[in-house]
Amino acid sequence: MSSTSGALRSKRSRTRRMGESAYGLLLLAKNTAVALIALLIVAAGVWASWGTAQHAMLTKGRERGTLTVRSCGDEWCTGSFTPIGHSGEPRAALRVDAAVADGGGDRLPVAVKPGTDQAVRTGTAGVLHAWVPLGGSLLLAAVVLAGGLRMRRTGWGMGIAGAALLIASFATL
Repeated sequence: MSSTSGALRSKRSRTRRMGESAYGLLLLAKNTAVALIALLIVAAGVWASWGTAQHAMLTKGRERGTLTVRSCGDEWCTGSFTPIGHSGEPRAALRVDAAVADGGGDRLPVAVKPGTDQAVRTGTAGVLHAWVPLGGSLLLAAVVLAGGLRMRRTGWGMGIAGAALLIASFATL
């Protein structure tokens, strides 16, 4: 019995075993590269968002107040700044991203970026708008994970989270 089972089982050659090992190594390298690309995309989204989000979220100790929009251009809206309490001085000209304002006469809660004439919208709408780059990077990373790593459920989850962030930002502005 042992002689027949040994005859049915063939031994793989050394060349074939090395080929299978090399293929496994290439597969591991591909999966690692795709995972690093997805991680880099999400990290870039966090990095791009944090520059604005820190001012919108962490307002304690910053100049806070209300910006009354006078005029809007393609990228920036300008207006006068009225501080809340003793958090700063009134300013005649302060600018804010045009995407967060509806136009002239709009009154926005803002925080001033230290050392600049730029303001960042605060509150829920401002925080969601600040994290829009992260939402886009989550959508892109979802495609990379689902397509490159075959992690479809994780990809769907990241894609839904990114889309929800973008839709919430649009809805609150």
